[in-house]
Amino acid sequence: MTPVVAYPASSAPKNAALTFHGLTLGYDRHPAVHHLSGTVRRGDLIALIGPNGAGKSTLFKGIMGVLKPLAGTLVRDGANPRSFAYLPQQKEIDRSFPLRLFDLVAMGLWREIRGWRPLDARLEQRVGEALQTLGLTGFEDRLIGSLSGGQLQRALFARLLLQNASMILLDEPFAAIDSRTVSDLIALIRRWHGEGRTIIAAIHDFDQARAHFPQTLLLAREMVAWGETADVLTEHNLSRARRLCEAWDDDAKVCERDEHDAQRPA
Repeated sequence: MTPVVAYPASSAPKNAALTFHGLTLGYDRHPAVHHLSGTVRRGDLIALIGPNGAGKSTLFKGIMGVLKPLAGTLVRDGANPRSFAYLPQQKEIDRSFPLRLFDLVAMGLWREIRGWRPLDARLEQRVGEALQTLGLTGFEDRLIGSLSGGQLQRALFARLLLQNASMILLDEPFAAIDSRTVSDLIALIRRWHGEGRTIIAAIHDFDQARAHFPQTLLLAREMVAWGETADVLTEHNLSRARRLCEAWDDDAKVCERDEHDAQRPA
């Protein structure tokens, strides 16, 4: 059996970046993630894995404050969402909007711009440095609709770079992009991790998780396992995650659960 790394909110480690205690998230009182308990520590590098429809994007929306809990609690380090940065899935980006790549990346400075005032020379230089880091120098005036999937993902990572957040949430950062871009983005993620940032990435590739993410949270509308990646990504746990998602009732209402049972090993 794989041990579940989970701590009640009252006994969470002092270096907690996020603490979940019986957290249930959903829409119109229908839970998409339920009874999640555990702690993300500052500096963790976590792969968030689960079948399609497992609730990964829903969990990110809850962390960012877009969704309010239906039950349970979510405690952020310092209770300051401004220290969080979020990379959405590419399908959520309207590529028909006539936006230049430079302007898309510059949005990462929104906390410093405070309105629609023009960028000064110092901020323009920072945007240029972010573009250079992601290999996008010379693409500044390209409209986002003309970019390849890899180029758009590099631009979104450049925007994250400018946000300089302590916690970074990545929703399918490697989906439908070329292998060279994947390698460059993983290198940037490892750099962020080395700087002590907390990173959670929803990914589908088990080999990537095993190679680059020390911790894994396996989700299937509920927590299946959470801990060392090698211990979590077992065939037993993956099969259980598939069964849970297949059996899920989308019309189910929020239910009560004994918190001791919610933390029992998978």
